[in-house]
Amino acid sequence: MAQAGRDQIRIVGSSTVYPFTTAVAEQFGKSGGGKTPVVESTGTGGGMKLFCAGVGPTHPDLTNASRRMKIGEFEDCQKNGVKDIIEINIGIDGLTIAQSKAGPAIKLTLAQVFLALAEQVPGPDGKLIPNPYKNWSDIDKSLPNIKIEVLGPPPTSGTRDSLHELFLEVGAEQIPAMKELKKADPKAFEKAWKSIRKDGAYVEAGENDNVIVQKLEANKNAFGVFGFSFLEENLSKLKGVALDGVEPEYDNIAAGKYKGSRRMYVYAKKAHIGVIPGIDKFMAEYVSDKAMSKDGYLARKGLVALPKVEAEKVAANVKAQTPMQASDLK
Repeated sequence: MAQAGRDQIRIVGSSTVYPFTTAVAEQFGKSGGGKTPVVESTGTGGGMKLFCAGVGPTHPDLTNASRRMKIGEFEDCQKNGVKDIIEINIGIDGLTIAQSKAGPAIKLTLAQVFLALAEQVPGPDGKLIPNPYKNWSDIDKSLPNIKIEVLGPPPTSGTRDSLHELFLEVGAEQIPAMKELKKADPKAFEKAWKSIRKDGAYVEAGENDNVIVQKLEANKNAFGVFGFSFLEENLSKLKGVALDGVEPEYDNIAAGKYKGSRRMYVYAKKAHIGVIPGIDKFMAEYVSDKAMSKDGYLARKGLVALPKVEAEKVAANVKAQTPMQASDLK
């Protein structure tokens, strides 16, 4: 690898993980470990593309991800010479559906979330039809008679992947006609839960969760999809929606009771350690007790801490700079 050419760590990736990594970067800068790293919010998918494009000072050193790296991304990295990747599971977040505090009281099942957002849903005969539901009450009479309007992440976002996998796939499986479809035609079933309607009921709000918060404040009948940490930060304005009878709260997420629980990651290039100054110290700060524990500064930002034994494993792995293997992702 060429001479450093950079004396500042560069990090890209997930908008959900961005506030956590920024907090660690500021702490690292203050502690005299080196210059405060530059953190950019590019979305998980966008971050992986940049991270896996190559090694050397023109490429980022670390990337944030609100889901685990996909095997295809790992292979892209390998192909481009990004061989040794250190995976850091930094903690747990919950994918939440939130609304304005002034909004109508509502509890949803994941089946109802699927019926509200999927491009195609089962018709009266169980066959898939273009989504006909305009109002929540069209899905179920007990739901409010208001227009379905859900603001959420774009396809480049790890949060969008989580929306599909944690909510829409699980919701589809709760619907008898979709369960039958899964048995009869797994490909058609997968296509159904991976496709979101494009008729205006779902609004892509970009990679900036603050925009969603502002829109929810302006429209009390709209709903937003983002990480629990963001909901927690805005509890003076917003409230979370219970899903399948479980509220999106810290303890429910930590215990895995809440269906939207998901792990958050940071990936680092081993080849850049010792070339771009301070990466090893930055990673050590991230997995330190004062950052990652239940009483750490990341928990105060809304990150749900890993169980102690797991956190110790993650820290030991970072210390040893052990690269991940393709088999870890299969």
